[in-house]
Amino acid sequence: MKKIILKCKLKSRDGFEQKLSEIDFDFSPLYWQHDRIYAPKNYQPNSNYPRLIMRTEMRAVDKPAKYYFILRRHIEDSGVDITETTEVVDYEKLVNIIFQLGFKAIAEVSRRRQELDMGEGTIIYLDKIDGKPGYYAKIESVLQPNDSVEAVRDDLEKTFRTLGESSFVDKPYFEL
Repeated sequence: MKKIILKCKLKSRDGFEQKLSEIDFDFSPLYWQHDRIYAPKNYQPNSNYPRLIMRTEMRAVDKPAKYYFILRRHIEDSGVDITETTEVVDYEKLVNIIFQLGFKAIAEVSRRRQELDMGEGTIIYLDKIDGKPGYYAKIESVLQPNDSVEAVRDDLEKTFRTLGESSFVDKPYFEL
């Protein structure tokens, strides 16, 4: 799946949430995610190398955690992210496969997250990253076959600016 992803460090979480609430959009209940990020041994930041992510997600304390395997590749020259996500039954076996393929663990990121489905393949996430000050918002929009990357990115930037935010972040959370 091809996506355009834009992140922003928020001036005020409450202000951001209030502006969305004023136009009848409300975030989902809070949930927790923990990502372990793996990269090829020759990984360089700002390169087109793939990253593999093992995600643990807990949506409710009375339900078991779910595990996901995510392949993410950011294509620098186009600004497009290619992602594939698969639910995993045996976390440990898949991590062993990742190591056998020559990937190494490069980072871990825990966050508390809420989401807001805007429709038409666009989701806004509100994130509190453990160990980082402040809150972040992330908009992901799925690219349709005839979409212009520049036009979609411009629309996402306009959305943030309309909501009073402009502190864009180009790095993944683990590089902050």
